[in-house]
Amino acid sequence: MKSLIFILTLCIIAVFSQAATPLITLSQSHSQPEANESFKVNQAKSQNTASSCTYTVTIKTSCNSPSYTRDQISLAFGDAYGYQVYVPRLDDPRSGTFERCSTDTFQIHGPCTYQTCYLYLYRSGYDGWIPEQVTVYSYGYNPVTFYYNTYIPNGIWYGFDYCRGYLPSTAAEK
Repeated sequence: MKSLIFILTLCIIAVFSQAATPLITLSQSHSQPEANESFKVNQAKSQNTASSCTYTVTIKTSCNSPSYTRDQISLAFGDAYGYQVYVPRLDDPRSGTFERCSTDTFQIHGPCTYQTCYLYLYRSGYDGWIPEQVTVYSYGYNPVTFYYNTYIPNGIWYGFDYCRGYLPSTAAEK
């Protein structure tokens, strides 16, 4: 009987310790992406970091997008502490990247971040590519999905910033 109570107590502790981890449920938030004229790629924290992590990013292209695109597509995402992953070019028209109604998966290496809370796309070109959604998978954190389903303006960073006011309690653990 004592061992059963001990096991139940451990289970309850495990459940509550998992529940205490703050989560950003961006995938349930469907706000509209915004242009960010002041957004700058943070070169210092994007490339000059000793630790390196691997991220999986999936980008689903809208069925309203052109059948294919020659647009140049760049990506930047990061956390509330300024750690950022920047990919200057994801596009490759010869490989069929970003075709209408398709999902492309990228393995991206970059500096380790905390929970992703912002993501911006940059489009340069004339085809008018339309992403539906972008999901970032990072080790140790829940995947985060950013819903676009709208035309990305040419020549400007366009996306979401949910970092304002978000400070993960797990910061000391990383």
